[in-house]
Amino acid sequence: MERKHYKQEINMTEALIARINELISHYPEGKQKSALLPVLHEVQDAHNNWLSIELQDKVAEILQIKPIEVYEVVTFYTMFNQKPIGKYMFEFCQTSCCCLRGAEDLMDYTSEKLGIKMGETTPDGMFTIAGVECLGACGYAPMMQLGDFYKEKLTEEKIDQIIADCKDDKIILHDK
Repeated sequence: MERKHYKQEINMTEALIARINELISHYPEGKQKSALLPVLHEVQDAHNNWLSIELQDKVAEILQIKPIEVYEVVTFYTMFNQKPIGKYMFEFCQTSCCCLRGAEDLMDYTSEKLGIKMGETTPDGMFTIAGVECLGACGYAPMMQLGDFYKEKLTEEKIDQIIADCKDDKIILHDK
């Protein structure tokens, strides 16, 4: 299987560098690798919510670690995106509780409604659908994460409304 290489403009602003240095300062001298997760979050947030190989290399350079150490983390955690994603990323929980309550059917429904497969982005760059591991809200299954927020006890009707609200720019993605 051939991997597609996505290009990304790297924009390490003064404010972002200052934030990274502040995060690194929370750890003892020589232990800057400990800041890797929060640094990756900050860098991803500042770069349209994804991390190209070149951007991962830049994080390794800043933290003075090997690039493979960054790649290992980015490829392990689903919260780090390795390719461009839509403005609205529907991250469906696909573990036991959610699946028993119909998450797989809702994932299929959403895919059909948006005309894309799991892991794909709509041609207009508006939506991406992904399956992720447990989001820790089993009592509210089936559920998904949209930005910083959970959408719980999902139904086809709720999915339709969420899509409509996204299209009408009524969805708040971040709590910052």
